[in-house]
Amino acid sequence: MPEPTKKDEMPNGQPEESVAPDSNGALPLPEISLEVSPPPEAVAEGKEPVETDVKKPEPTEHEPLQAVMAQEQSRTVNGSNQPQPIGVGVKEQAESGNSTVKEEVPCSQPPPDDDDTAATTPSPTPQAEEANSIKKLSIDLPNDSVPVPAMGRKDSVWSLGEGQGPEDLDKPIDTPPLSTLLIERPQSATIPVGGDITFVAKVEAKDLLRKPTIKWFKGKWMDLASKTGKHLQLKETFDRFTKIHTFEMHIIKAKDNYSGNYRCEVNYKDKFDSCSFDLEVKEAEQGSQNIDIRSAFKRSSEGQEDAGELDFSGLLKHREPKQQDETPEIDVWEILKNARPDQYEKIAFMYGITDLRGLLRRMKKIPKEEKKSEAFAKKLEPAYQVDKGGKIRLVVDLADPTVELKWYKNGQEIRPSPKYIFEHKGTQRIMVINNCSVNDDAAYSVAAGDEKCTTELFVKELPIKIIKGIEPVKTTVNERIELECEVSEEGAQVKWMKNGVEVPTGVRSRYRVKCEGTKHFLVIDDASREDTGTYSVMASGGTSEAHVQVDLKPLKVYQDLQDMTVMLGQPIKLHCEIYPGNVPGRWYRNGQLIQPSDRVNIIHRNKVHRLEIATSSLHDAGDYTFVPEGYSQSLSAKLHIIDPPRVHLDSLNFPDNTVTIVAGTKLRLEIPISGEPAPRVVWMKGERVILESGHRVRAETYGDQTSLTIEVTEREDTGNYKIVLQNEAGEDTASVKIKVVDIPDPPEAPLVPVVGGDWCSMTWEPPKYDGSSPILGYFIERKKKQSSRWMRLNFDLIKETSFEPKKMIEGVPYEVRVFAVNTIGVSKPSEPSKAFVPLAVTSEPTMLVVDDVTDNTVTVKWRPPETIGAAGLDGYLVEYSIEGTNDWVVSNKELTEKTKYTITGLTPGSKILVRVRAINAAGASAPRNIQHSILVKEVIEPPKIRVPRHLKQTYTRRVGEAVNLVVPFMGKPRPKVTWLKEGKPIEPTHVSIRNTDCDSIIFIRKAERSHSGKYEMTVQVENHVDTAIIDIQIVDLPGPPQCVTIEDVWGGNVALVWTLPKDNGNAPITGYTIQKADKKTMEWYTCIEHYHRTCITITELVVGNEYFFRVFAENMCGLSETATQTKKSALIVKEGLQIKTQDYNDHDFKEAPKFTQPLINTFAIAGYNATLNCSVRANPRPKVIWMKNKIAIIDDPRYRMFSNQGVCTLEIRKPSPYDGGMYTCKAINDLGEAQVDCKLEVKGGFTFFELMQRGVPLHLIDKYMNETKIVEQEK
Repeated sequence: MPEPTKKDEMPNGQPEESVAPDSNGALPLPEISLEVSPPPEAVAEGKEPVETDVKKPEPTEHEPLQAVMAQEQSRTVNGSNQPQPIGVGVKEQAESGNSTVKEEVPCSQPPPDDDDTAATTPSPTPQAEEANSIKKLSIDLPNDSVPVPAMGRKDSVWSLGEGQGPEDLDKPIDTPPLSTLLIERPQSATIPVGGDITFVAKVEAKDLLRKPTIKWFKGKWMDLASKTGKHLQLKETFDRFTKIHTFEMHIIKAKDNYSGNYRCEVNYKDKFDSCSFDLEVKEAEQGSQNIDIRSAFKRSSEGQEDAGELDFSGLLKHREPKQQDETPEIDVWEILKNARPDQYEKIAFMYGITDLRGLLRRMKKIPKEEKKSEAFAKKLEPAYQVDKGGKIRLVVDLADPTVELKWYKNGQEIRPSPKYIFEHKGTQRIMVINNCSVNDDAAYSVAAGDEKCTTELFVKELPIKIIKGIEPVKTTVNERIELECEVSEEGAQVKWMKNGVEVPTGVRSRYRVKCEGTKHFLVIDDASREDTGTYSVMASGGTSEAHVQVDLKPLKVYQDLQDMTVMLGQPIKLHCEIYPGNVPGRWYRNGQLIQPSDRVNIIHRNKVHRLEIATSSLHDAGDYTFVPEGYSQSLSAKLHIIDPPRVHLDSLNFPDNTVTIVAGTKLRLEIPISGEPAPRVVWMKGERVILESGHRVRAETYGDQTSLTIEVTEREDTGNYKIVLQNEAGEDTASVKIKVVDIPDPPEAPLVPVVGGDWCSMTWEPPKYDGSSPILGYFIERKKKQSSRWMRLNFDLIKETSFEPKKMIEGVPYEVRVFAVNTIGVSKPSEPSKAFVPLAVTSEPTMLVVDDVTDNTVTVKWRPPETIGAAGLDGYLVEYSIEGTNDWVVSNKELTEKTKYTITGLTPGSKILVRVRAINAAGASAPRNIQHSILVKEVIEPPKIRVPRHLKQTYTRRVGEAVNLVVPFMGKPRPKVTWLKEGKPIEPTHVSIRNTDCDSIIFIRKAERSHSGKYEMTVQVENHVDTAIIDIQIVDLPGPPQCVTIEDVWGGNVALVWTLPKDNGNAPITGYTIQKADKKTMEWYTCIEHYHRTCITITELVVGNEYFFRVFAENMCGLSETATQTKKSALIVKEGLQIKTQDYNDHDFKEAPKFTQPLINTFAIAGYNATLNCSVRANPRPKVIWMKNKIAIIDDPRYRMFSNQGVCTLEIRKPSPYDGGMYTCKAINDLGEAQVDCKLEVKGGFTFFELMQRGVPLHLIDKYMNETKIVEQEK
């Protein structure tokens, strides 16, 4: 560390920096002197101010020394980088002879920033070129030289920073996260004025998708991209092979103000990198007389030839160039040399100098002359020290002995006296101070003419020692205590302490202090126990301490307190006697201090202490204690207050002491009680004692009340409860009645004696337990047996025990239940009644008619009732009576489910009346009667065969299929039926025939061609006969053609001819299928199908191939099993020239669906098949969808859909009125879709009932129904 320099106090109060020359006579190196004034806290603690001078040599390659800015961030003091929150003064001193140039710029220093610290650290200048100059930068940190308000003002400082304004110094710099983009960074360099230099930065682009962004800065914020010109050029290149971006900054003809710190920043997306480097521009040494200071330190204007220089001052506020004054030349250097540093700014702006930073740099390079004292050859030392009572000599050596000399103490002139003696020895002037005391500790100065030197005298005092210390004392209360000590000097000041705290010695204090020569006393006249402690006496040279113990006088008890038991309301008197009698005391009850009051009286007479209470209360019971004041001993006694127990039922406000509670709720009955001591409480219900540990019912007693708790009350809890209280003062009893009311029990399951079609009648009995409250009424609910949802039938209470539910669904099983209601609530539901079903008898059967009459039987038939009901229909009961009588005879002992019945056992020729009843679970319906009597006599009806429509033409079946034909007929009595084939009887082994009363069935299990022929059916009733012929044709596959021959072969054509087959399969030949085969492979290919003629020409045969041909015959059963082949082959030979046909483009036949024939609205007859037809044209073949009412018809057996050659057909089998509606045919292919609609209406289909209502005779109705049945069978 450099050695600190000494400071002398000058007469003007300004500190002076003294510099001694080196041993070789050369001027010393530049030095930096830091004066750090301590903060107020350090001054308060007595710390000395820190004074430091830091000397640094100036290396050759660094940026020039920069002036310290007014708001500098941080400094390194004594090798520490910690920030110092104190004022900073900047001094620049040029030493030349005895003249001194001093600059002080106070400022307030903010907390440091790393970047700001690096940017504002001054760099030394080259030593070789400036060997004859002395530069000294003194940073003074005063505490009182600058007012506090001025330390933060911007107008009281100079902004001397490199590349940034004062307002930017306090701003923190956000340092972005660094990454390694730069692979080569610019390096610091030094160049002479007028030289050129290039800085290079390189970025590797292997992982980069685009060119990175680069910026060059000077200082912190000057972007050099806007300063390019003749002195600054920026260049960018890219090497495609190495993938490296190269960025260059060229500085041409550098000037002195180009020196400073530069920064290069590279950005790419979220990556960032930067580096800083320094540039130092050296300039040749020049004398101040050769410099035009006003022109050298003016800013360069924009647009002139100097535009683009790196002079950051161009960013300051723009000022218009001033007109040059034609005033005589002024030597500004001389003015600056003789001016104070705080006047530099004023002088600079007065003479038009704007580059203040350059001015200061020049000022630092001017040699400075050291200022020497003219009056003193040797000044006073900075400080002197002397012991108290000693003598000190202050000596100065004058350069001129004739100069008049004056001495001063703290600014006051000193006159000769026995204490101050002045001596003269040659050029030496001496002041002797005798018998130094504390008052002589001061600042002294001596003035010789206009010069003055100053020193400071420190007087050191000798410590006061304690010769005899204080001694320990042990005494009792009310005694006198005197503590004594002896010190080494009379009149010395001592301090008395008790337990480390100074003893008060005021007028009203219990402590007295006195002094007799070297002896000091502390006196306590009337000692108390509070005076016990450690006492000490303190002097400047030592301390003495001793312990003082003050104890009480022993206590004697003449009469102790006695335990007492007092009845409630009686007076209380407690009495005791103690010695000493003048000792007061305090009374306590259960540890609580008792204060006197109107009720409590405390008496103290000499030795007697008495406590009296006029009327005792329960609160007075407890432990009483009398404590004499100042003593640890106490007197104690117990006081018991007793009171007979009582139960306070009056506070319950229950009539007749009866508590009513709803069952299921919690009951907590609290009854106040009294008694001292606390009585023992017993709850009883009958002979049973209720315990405190009970689970549901328990009794509890606490404080001044007892309680009975029932968690969930039940009806069994109703009754009288007895309370018994006992203590040593007596006994008391009381009784409480608890009434538990509850909802009633559910009634018994109701009975349903009567059931109707949609109603029933129900009755029930009242509940056995009404919940101790009258029954108010009942609620009725019902539900379906299979359901779980009950429905309430009444919302007003029913007071009777019967009810008729209505509006029930017939045939659905129901259950009913009952709720009982009292003032507490609704009971649980009763058990459901037995399930019952509301049922009603059916209506009478309809359309009862006579179907057949014989000599002893009558057959009747009828239709089911119009209304059957939910009970269904079990059957019918047929009754008859002889005309003229009222006796009805049941014809069928068991119910018949059929709607036709034959009454047997009748007398021929008699007349009878017939009626029919419908029977179900609810009973028999009203009878349906035949309006007229019936004569029991058979009627002859001629026979008639009703041949079905499909049998009126030839009936065709294939060989092997089954034949089952039903032919109905009519006739009475039962006709006789016979069958003939070709006039001959039918053999039963080949054909089975079965006859009934109304039809005949012919059945062939496996048909053969021999079964073909005409069958004749004959029906005969007596002399009446009817016949019918049925033609049956059994067909089979045909045989092949007889002979196939090749008629002719020409070109690629072959003519074939064949004859009809011998066996046509019992069906006409419908066509032929012709096939060809190459002789080499003999693989057959079909040439044409369904060909009707017996000759054909086969074309497009391959030349050079030899072909065979064969033909199949086809009938309605299919192709023949074998084919007839040509015996010879046809060879296709090449003849003549081939004509080359021209190429042509095939026509595109693709077409979206289009209906050529739409659907038309159709009327259909119920029971007869109906068809809907339309035609569509499309290519490729469309998909056809039929819809009914916009719903697609899919897999419905009632519909059949056909599509052939574009004709679309929908067949509706046996339509009914339900099948009517809107039908749609939609055709869809890849090119589009189309649809057509039509409306189908189904008419007809009368029922038997409708025909009867229209008045159609019975035999015509029967004929119509039989025809309808035959048509259905044919379908």
